[in-house]
Amino acid sequence: MIKSYKLRRNLTNALIYVILSVLCIIWVLPLAWLIMTSFRGETQVYIPYIIPKTWTFDNYIRLFTDTSIVNYPRWFLNTFVVACFSCVISTVSVLMVSYTFSRLRFKSRKKIINIGFILGMFPGFLTMVAIYYLIKAMGLSQNLIALILIYSAGAGLGFAISKGFFDTVPRALDEAATIDGATRNQIFWKIILPMSKPIVVYTILTSFTGPWADFIMARIIMGDAKDQYTIALGLWTMVQKEYIDDYFLMFCAGAVVVAIPITALFLKMQKYYVEGVTGGAVKG
Repeated sequence: MIKSYKLRRNLTNALIYVILSVLCIIWVLPLAWLIMTSFRGETQVYIPYIIPKTWTFDNYIRLFTDTSIVNYPRWFLNTFVVACFSCVISTVSVLMVSYTFSRLRFKSRKKIINIGFILGMFPGFLTMVAIYYLIKAMGLSQNLIALILIYSAGAGLGFAISKGFFDTVPRALDEAATIDGATRNQIFWKIILPMSKPIVVYTILTSFTGPWADFIMARIIMGDAKDQYTIALGLWTMVQKEYIDDYFLMFCAGAVVVAIPITALFLKMQKYYVEGVTGGAVKG
């Protein structure tokens, strides 16, 4: 009986491992193809084999030197600037709103929280037309400042996870600090945030990756102003019919390069990211 149970358990585990291995291969194969193609020496867009026969770094060199039509370095810088400013503003906004809803009790608090949840259920692209006309009326169309405003303006609506984290922080800390004469502002910046590194890191990562990878809103705001393009728009330009024959391999190299900062940032902060989603601060 025991042997039969162990045999079934081993078979079940083996089946799970096989399924996970197959899924892993399916997930990794496109990434492996993209990386191999970025080093491909054959200049044709389509080849009848997957693994290149010749390898070269020329695609990466051209990516940063051939800027007459495809100005990848400028697009990379634009994206970095927008993502950094949006990340700072969004992170501060989300954390302050979350702490306010977690700690303060004021009239209509629950109603405002419910309105925030309801608004968060609607996809952002539903308001694209209205946002475009508002940005145009402000004279900010085809401007990086417009993207920063768009990405950061509604960031406070993403307070749910951060609020849940702050709810796990013992209120006794706030009460003790208040007795010692600390203000709400001092409690938030000097006591709560330093001990809330997981949720701070989680908020930074999510606030950075959104603007870094966004295409739809950038496409609407920037129009044909190529010097103001972000990387997503730039990569899209490379695979247009008039450019794909000359820039397809550069597109693959650019797609690899744009993934490096996000991957490095996530690997560096993965521990805090997981804790920010699943854990709390101080239990008690």
